Formats: sequence, structure tokens, C-alpha cells
Amino acid sequence: MQKLDFPTFTFRFKNSENKVSIFDEIRKKFIILTPEEWVRQHVIQTLIVEKSYPKSCINVEKLIKINNLNKRYDIIVYQINGDIFLLIECKAPSVSISQNTFDQIARYNLALKAKYLMVTNGLNHYFCKMDLENQKYVFQKDFPEYEQ
Repeated sequence: MQKLDFPTFTFRFKNSENKVSIFDEIRKKFIILTPEEWVRQHVIQTLIVEKSYPKSCINVEKLIKINNLNKRYDIIVYQINGDIFLLIECKAPSVSISQNTFDQIARYNLALKAKYLMVTNGLNHYFCKMDLENQKYVFQKDFPEYEQ
């Protein structure tokens, strides 16, 4: 897999029926290793290992309903009180981050109301704090510090 703009982590892999899988410690199972999953697993490890986000507050790939359509978010970090702290959209490294990517996460966030957003393709990362009152993004330099 491609080198990403994240620290180096140790992952567990398994090969079955000529398909490589990577262990997801949040979902507690092996997931087929796609380029997008490679990015997702790096983000998860960064949250846990580098940023000390509690593992118990991280949720991965769950279904949500947006305008009566079933969608699936990549990663959500909850605060202890159940509010959504951070919504993360992961793309494969070959997918450039565009306005469409921000539109997608913004649509998800209309329903989820996360305090912070992150969009990444593993090579480029964008972080922003939501200004819900003025309906705009305030870009940040890095992951927000986790708030209990």
C-alpha cells in the first residue's frame, strides 16, 4: 500500500482467498484492505495513538439517513456526553479532495451536527471547526484536542 502522510503504525494483516484484510480495532474484525480502508485505519491509529482519543468514543462506518437516503459515514468521535465531536470523511489517496468532498461531509453534518470536521485522502488533510451560527467552516491546522 501507498505511503501516507501519517506516522508509521503497526497493523495486523491476514490473507484469505487472495484478498488482504487489515484488522480494525474499533470494529474488532478484519476488513478487506482497499486504498480507502488504508487511509481510514491510519486515521483511527492517529486518533488513538497520537492524539489520545478514547477508543470507546470512536465509531466507524455506520449507516445514517440523509434526506431519506441511506448513507455511511467513515468515522465519528463522540464526546462522553454523546454529542458528536468530530466527523471524518476518508477518501482513497487517488481521490483528490474537492468541493464535492466538502459538500458530502457538510450534507452528513446537517444531520449529525459535529463540532469539527476532517476530510483526508491520506496525503492531504483538512480540519475545520463548524460555525453553525454563520453556517461556515473555520479551518484549523491539526486535529482538535479531544474534549470530554
